[in-house]
Amino acid sequence: MMTMTRTEESSAVAGVAPVCVLLAFELGERTWKLGFTTGGGQRPRIRSVPAGAIARVAAELASAKGRFQVPAETPVVSCYEAGREGFWLHRWLVAQGVTSHVVDSSSIEVNRRARRAKSDRLDLGGLLTLLARWVGGDRRCWRVVRIPTEAEEDARHLHRTWEALQQDRTRLINRVQGLLVTAGVRLPVTGNFPARIVAAVRWDGTSLPAGVQARLLRAWAQLTFLTTQLTDVEAARPALAAALSPPTAQSVARLQTLRAIGPIGAWVLSTEIFGWRQIRNGRQLGALVGLVPALYQSGETARDLGITRAGNKHVRRLMVQLAWSWVRYQPTSALTQWYHRRFAGGGPRMRRIGIVALARKLLIALWRFVDQDLVPEGAVLKA
Repeated sequence: MMTMTRTEESSAVAGVAPVCVLLAFELGERTWKLGFTTGGGQRPRIRSVPAGAIARVAAELASAKGRFQVPAETPVVSCYEAGREGFWLHRWLVAQGVTSHVVDSSSIEVNRRARRAKSDRLDLGGLLTLLARWVGGDRRCWRVVRIPTEAEEDARHLHRTWEALQQDRTRLINRVQGLLVTAGVRLPVTGNFPARIVAAVRWDGTSLPAGVQARLLRAWAQLTFLTTQLTDVEAARPALAAALSPPTAQSVARLQTLRAIGPIGAWVLSTEIFGWRQIRNGRQLGALVGLVPALYQSGETARDLGITRAGNKHVRRLMVQLAWSWVRYQPTSALTQWYHRRFAGGGPRMRRIGIVALARKLLIALWRFVDQDLVPEGAVLKA
């Protein structure tokens, strides 16, 4: 009786690998381009459909299976780049029985030539090639986005709305103060600001010009509206807390027991990361937020390019703010002492570098506090 060697056996198993249809999307504002193939160097089948026409997508998928002469029940694996369409297309594909992958566009390999041809057809071909490598087991060809549930995604809108309103309000206050400075007047932007505008006098004792006053009053009206919106968002947070998933709600409550962590910081960290993502280690967490160093080394050349900034910008921005708050309100903690020993005695640039490094260490410490119940060394809990 003839026996098969291990190499022959693995080759036989690989030869009967199931066939699947690969589908790649190039999502445009008006038109979607679809690329189909079954792998093996086959020329892609390219089709165009109106943007958002999911019925046409289903019809083209059925037509592609007929063109490739595969059974209707043949599995389909699809991919598209994360962007303006969000995750609704992924959820629709999964509902149709398609294995869908949403890809981080910044992780896709590209040709490094100074001038390279680029078109939707070439992009689809590249996506299909990388998708075939991913299906074949190559997990380093790109990075797949972790898809939140609709409830997890919806919980992030409250704090992102608050963040956008706060940025607009700060931008508007800076604009008002800039207008005042150009006129040679400095006034506090407080509740009786309209009366101060009318009573303000310039260097020569004259009032502000009518055009400047009108522009300042309009800006004040916008500022008042934004302040009201911020108040409404703050008032809506307790009501929405009841709708959070148990892990997210537990994370929000636990983080707020630490001094220097308020409701906004706890809400952002929980809804963006801690409440639904499975973190394996601290380096993965730092990379997720973009707080890991980006090193460049080639031959004798070695440079530190700073942090990657390739991650969740909302959490990254928050962590820098929380790092300053931690230094102020947790002076006896080991993290604060480390910052003072390494960076506090330097100049402004050294302190900025140090606070970013502290932000990464603090993020990992907060994750361990939530996930493993490890209180940061020397940290003080709220009474």
